[in-house]
Amino acid sequence: MAPQGRLITIEGIDGAGKTTLAEGIAAAWPGLTVLREPGGVVVSERIRELVKDPAVEVDPRAEALLYAAARAQLVHERLLPLLEDGRDVLLDRFVDSSLAYQGAGRGLGVPEIAELNRFATGGLVPDLTLLVRVEPAVGARRAAGDDRLEQAGEAFFTAVAGAYDALAAAAPDRIVVLDGARAPADVLASALHAMKLLQ
Repeated sequence: MAPQGRLITIEGIDGAGKTTLAEGIAAAWPGLTVLREPGGVVVSERIRELVKDPAVEVDPRAEALLYAAARAQLVHERLLPLLEDGRDVLLDRFVDSSLAYQGAGRGLGVPEIAELNRFATGGLVPDLTLLVRVEPAVGARRAAGDDRLEQAGEAFFTAVAGAYDALAAAAPDRIVVLDGARAPADVLASALHAMKLLQ
């Protein structure tokens, strides 16, 4: 039986530097499959277009369900086959994003969103989560501000950042907090060190 691949996720508020980190890890770690959320498969990419569109008004509960639906399809169609084939996967956002954004930011409740996503993912949990932490004001300055969530406002992102801190405190064995205020090369070095500890 082939060894199970490992799932490594990157989390953080908008503007934290997740994309830069993912690109750096991909360049430094040969054979890693890099995916993003929502997205990665046709159904999920179409949902991404909808939830990112600033011209579309989406009820918070509908938003949570759409993200969970995109995630369910990605898990079924790409993630599980890759992991079962022994492939390591780097995923830009996963369940923790919904816990922080919809559970805390939208005020729907972290336990409720956790239960929804347990159903959507079949209980899949990352082996390692890299949380790139920046202050909400820093993230707001860095983010492009052109999609629906990025326009949600300071109070929203303060709640999201606080939820990420709480998640990290509750799961220190899984979530490694990286200081996103440091130089990108330093953040990358810390991330790669955490990944090597998985081996």
